[in-house]
Amino acid sequence: MKRILIVDDSEKWVQYHETALRMLFKDGIAIDTANSAREGVDKLMFSLNEPYDIILTDMQMEPDFLPLLAGEWFIRQIQMFKEYKDTKVVIISASPDIKSIAEKYGVDYIPKYSCRSEESYKRIGEL
Repeated sequence: MKRILIVDDSEKWVQYHETALRMLFKDGIAIDTANSAREGVDKLMFSLNEPYDIILTDMQMEPDFLPLLAGEWFIRQIQMFKEYKDTKVVIISASPDIKSIAEKYGVDYIPKYSCRSEESYKRIGEL
């Protein structure tokens, strides 16, 4: 069973991602959600014994981490945990810098505008 964490401050987007992933993976997943980067770090810490396989994160959430975007700060935190070295991280954001941020941290990305297509979630399924 794949363990997935969705981190986004928009409840509508969290629900959208969760629905799409459940359709893609059927019953083979367990999904946790967080509504901020800080809450996402809490979820990581509580799951160290059973790390997430996939983490989806928004970039533009709480403004506490400027000049970094909250999602970028969150990715840095993920990469500090040795338990998450094999976890696939996917940025799903409307941020105009999404591609360069993803390349900077060696993670995957899907622009939010393309999440309306089933193909974008199939990419996640291939991870």
